[in-house]
Amino acid sequence: MIYVYDSSAMLAYLNGEPGAPNVAACLLTPNALNVAHAINLCEIYYQVVRESGEAAAETAMSKLAAVGIQTRGDFDEALWKQAGKIKGTYRLSLADAIGLALTLRLQGEFVTSDHHELDPIAAAGVCLINFFR
Repeated sequence: MIYVYDSSAMLAYLNGEPGAPNVAACLLTPNALNVAHAINLCEIYYQVVRESGEAAAETAMSKLAAVGIQTRGDFDEALWKQAGKIKGTYRLSLADAIGLALTLRLQGEFVTSDHHELDPIAAAGVCLINFFR
């Protein structure tokens, strides 16, 4: 299984928020590939910098890497066009559109809590979405 994490999933895991055990279960799935797009990691980084400072943000990035989340920086024309198509069709954040485009590319499962934006995408069968809460 390939899991692609959005910022809500990674923040829930880091902060022990509701649903964190479900995210941890994905991370601990045997032979799973765990990835996040650099844009989604940037969302975490800036939020932690804002709330707790740069040292805490660096610690958060280290914790995510330690549990096996690999950074993907794909942003070739095919990916940004797929993300643009998703964002243009469904009203959602650019970071989520990029994460979904990466999920499609990898034929994985997008791990998120963002029902408000992503329920229509799940209902349309755009890609597999794992709502952890």
